[in-house]
Amino acid sequence: MVKFISDKTGRFFSRPYYQPEELDHACEAIITSFLLSMYGVVKFPISTDDIIRLIEQRVSYLDTYADLSEFGETVEGVTEFFLGENPTVKISTNLMEDNRRENRLRTTLTHEFGHVHFHKSLFEKGHDQLSLIAFKSEQDIIICKREKILDSPRYDWMEWQAGYACGAFLMPKLHLLNYIAQFTAGSISNSINLLPSRYKISELMKR
Repeated sequence: MVKFISDKTGRFFSRPYYQPEELDHACEAIITSFLLSMYGVVKFPISTDDIIRLIEQRVSYLDTYADLSEFGETVEGVTEFFLGENPTVKISTNLMEDNRRENRLRTTLTHEFGHVHFHKSLFEKGHDQLSLIAFKSEQDIIICKREKILDSPRYDWMEWQAGYACGAFLMPKLHLLNYIAQFTAGSISNSINLLPSRYKISELMKR
């Protein structure tokens, strides 16, 4: 069960608090379950097309060719929330149209998906959750600048959680350990369940 603590930013009365290992478990369960449903096997790296498919399952609209210039030069992703509806995600067309920015596109997509998965419930309860200021449309939108995606401080908890989730989606911890183990000739303890075939999604989802 998610732990809630006081939101010191004043945006909400309370906000979700996750330990890194909790984010690891949740993100790995989501990605693994998705890949199993699509292909019956789990293999990494996940393709960019599959990341897009995953997001499309959880949003009302995903625009990967959006003009985000109105938000500033360094804004590459925007997630907007609506009461009673799934959120929308917009990704800068600059990322989609430049093959050299493939990795940046992937991190931006998964960062925005982190907002969708971990923060949607907050905005669904926005009228009750907001503490000091009226519920206005500008509060329903998360505008992600590149510098926040790469190096968000912990006190900016929304960006920190989405930033951590970005890495956890693209490089799930147990799969990464398994990959490392292949090059260390079994030096990692056998007591750690590393093989994807041993994953029990139902157990991961409960953590």
